[in-house]
Amino acid sequence: MTTSARFATVATPPGPFTVVVTPGPDGGDVVLAAGWTGDVADLLPVVHRSLRPTWVERAEHLPVLDAVEAHAAGDLGAIDAVPVRQRSGPFLEDAWDVLRTVPAGQPDTYAAFAVRCGRPAAVRAAANACARNAAALFVPCHRVLGSDGGLGGFRWGTPVKRWLLDHEAEHAAVPVEA
Repeated sequence: MTTSARFATVATPPGPFTVVVTPGPDGGDVVLAAGWTGDVADLLPVVHRSLRPTWVERAEHLPVLDAVEAHAAGDLGAIDAVPVRQRSGPFLEDAWDVLRTVPAGQPDTYAAFAVRCGRPAAVRAAANACARNAAALFVPCHRVLGSDGGLGGFRWGTPVKRWLLDHEAEHAAVPVEA
């Protein structure tokens, strides 16, 4: 169990974004949870019980928030290398790693995400991986749409998901044709 953690909040276009971090093995911060809320109490229940801190301390600023602000400013790759720690069963942990490979501006459907995870019949399990993701933005579950192409659900609300998808579509690197 993680005994302590720090949290901080930053303003983003769709609303306040809060992150909970704990020290990583290299001394840098590792994200335990993140999302569009100004209240850290909204984040702590989604952290796996084996990682949930016994207490959290507000920080004035956390370096990881620089990546959030860069993403909001259009640098979509700024979130890619931010370390995240989540725990669950093997499929969910693998699915969260795979989520980080879904390119900005090119969302998957739940069915395509299941295929990307190597389990094409596991569409509900793929959707569950998105629903149980504690590290929103850094593990970009917003990049997965309903199999009908609709927004599907999002813990932080569909207006936030719509903003993220539109923002990433606008700023995604466009492949150069030869």
